[in-house]
Amino acid sequence: MIVVLDTNVVIRMFGRQSTLRRLVEVVSYGQISVAVSPAIWLEYEEVCLELHSPGHWEKLQKLFTLVSAAHGTIIRTNPAFRFQTIPADPDDNAFADCAIAVHADFILTDDGDYRPLKNAGYKPQPITPEEFIAKHLKP
Repeated sequence: MIVVLDTNVVIRMFGRQSTLRRLVEVVSYGQISVAVSPAIWLEYEEVCLELHSPGHWEKLQKLFTLVSAAHGTIIRTNPAFRFQTIPADPDDNAFADCAIAVHADFILTDDGDYRPLKNAGYKPQPITPEEFIAKHLKP
């Protein structure tokens, strides 16, 4: 299964009390693949450094580097086509473009701006991280 993680999910994944801790586990063990593009990676860095700390950004970098080396389940892509599926927030198009380009199953997000993908005919569908964990991850 391939997913794209919206920045709001990446920010919430870390921490001992995180309700999204299960995502860190399945990504760490290579049980799901995560797709990223240069635009997504830059947004992760910008938001982690702006809203949190260099430590948060370092944790994310280490996680992706180790998972890529150990399991090969980090999919790096640079979509050549811009689908323009998210009119409400053009920055979110980077996530939708990446998901469409790699035929991801889901975009994990808390952002309602991804609703246009639900009936657009593209494979990746937006889903909240909590709903994804409940429906698709074994306890």
